Amino acid sequence: MPHRTFRLIFLAVVFATALIVLAFMINHERPGVETAQPSAMYVMATGKCVECHIRETPAIVYEYETSHHAAKGVSCLDCHQPMPGQEKMDHRGFVISKQLTAQNCQQCHRTEYDQYLRSRHAAPAWAAVAGPKDFTPEQIAFFEQFHKGAVNRAAHPLVAVEGSAAAVKGCYMCHSVGRPNSDGTIGTCTSCHARHAASVALARLPSTCGQCHMGPDHSQVEIYDESKHGVLFAAQRAHMNLEADPHHLTAKDMPVPTCATCHMSGLGGQHFTHDVTERLSYWLFAAVSERRPNYLLGQANMQEICLNCHTKPKIDQFYKEAEAVVASTNDLVKQSQQIIQQLRDEHLVAPGSAFSQRLDYLAFDLWHYYGRTAKHGAFMGGADFVQWHGYYEIVRHLSEIKEISEELHRDKAATTQASSDHAASP
Repeated sequence: MPHRTFRLIFLAVVFATALIVLAFMINHERPGVETAQPSAMYVMATGKCVECHIRETPAIVYEYETSHHAAKGVSCLDCHQPMPGQEKMDHRGFVISKQLTAQNCQQCHRTEYDQYLRSRHAAPAWAAVAGPKDFTPEQIAFFEQFHKGAVNRAAHPLVAVEGSAAAVKGCYMCHSVGRPNSDGTIGTCTSCHARHAASVALARLPSTCGQCHMGPDHSQVEIYDESKHGVLFAAQRAHMNLEADPHHLTAKDMPVPTCATCHMSGLGGQHFTHDVTERLSYWLFAAVSERRPNYLLGQANMQEICLNCHTKPKIDQFYKEAEAVVASTNDLVKQSQQIIQQLRDEHLVAPGSAFSQRLDYLAFDLWHYYGRTAKHGAFMGGADFVQWHGYYEIVRHLSEIKEISEELHRDKAATTQASSDHAASP
C-alpha cells in the first residue's frame, strides 16, 4: 500500500511538472507585448504610470486625480487596455491601446454610447463633411434607420473648394465627434468630456458645446450667451452643482439651464440621454425646415424640461412664435431657390459645380448662415440673432439675388434685341 501511494504521488508530481514546463514553453512563444502585461491591481498598487507621467506630462496626472474615475478607483489601465479590433503597443512594460475610442468608454457606459449612436453627433456629423466613404455598408444601413440620407450622402462641396488644409484643421476638428474608428465604433466621448478629466461638469458648460456650435452657420453659443438663460448662468454659475449625478438632477442643482440641461439632462425626473436629437421638433439645420418624424414627442420632451421654470401658457406662446419664424424663413429661402432655379431653367446661369459663381455663395449664405441663425435665435431666445444676424441678412441677400436675376434678364433681352436688329439689317 505505501509503495502504491508513493507511485501515485510520483506520477502526480511528474504530471504537474510537465504541465508547468509546457505552460512556460507556450508562454515563451507569445510576443513580449502580450506577456509583459501587469494587472490593473499592480498599476494601482505601484503607481507605475504616475512615476513617468508626473515628470513628462504632469497636467494629465493632476486632471485624473480630480476626476470621478479616480474617486471610483478606476485605474489608467482600465481605460487604456486594448479592446477587440484595436492596435496594441508596448509601452514601457505595459500593453495598451495605441488609440482610445468610444469602445474603451462603453465598457462601463454602454447605455450612453448606444444613445449617442442614435444622435446626429454620431455618423451623420462625420458624413456631413466627408461623405459615406469611411463607413461600412452595415454601418450605413444602421444609421439610415434613424437619419435617412444623413450618412449615405455626398461629401460637402466646400471641402473640395477650400482644400484639405482647411478641412483637416477646420471641418474635421468638430465633425470628428462622429468619425468612424478602425475597431468598428463611432466617435470619441472625449470631445465633450475631455480625456483625463472625464468630467460631467465640463460637458454641462455652454462653452464646451460652443467649441463647435458657434459661428455664422450654427451660432448657438452666441445666442445662448445673449439670452436670458445665458445671462443668468453667467451670474449664478458659482451657485450651481455642475457635478450633480445626472440620474438625480434637480432644479436646486441647476436652477438655470445650459445646453445640456435642455437637450440631455434628466432634470425633474425626466430620463437623461446622450441622444441630443430626442427633444428636437424641426430640422432647423436644413435650408427649408420641416417637422421631424418625432415632432410631437420631441416637442413634449423639451417642454417637460421647460416646465421646471415656466408655465404652460408661456411655453405654448414661445413655441407658437418660434414656429412662425420657421415658416416665415422657409418662405424667404424658397423665394431665393425659385429665382435661381428659374435662371437655370432659362440657361442664364451655367449649371457648373457648386460654389463656382457669386450666386452660389449668396444663396448658400442666405439659408446656411442667416436662415439657420434666425431659426435658432427664435427657439433659444436670442432676439438680436433673429433680427439683425438673421432676417436682415436674409432679405439683404435676397435683394442681391433678385438684382442679379434682373441684370441677367436685361442682358438676355439686350442680346436678343441686338441679334434681331442684326438679322433685320440689309
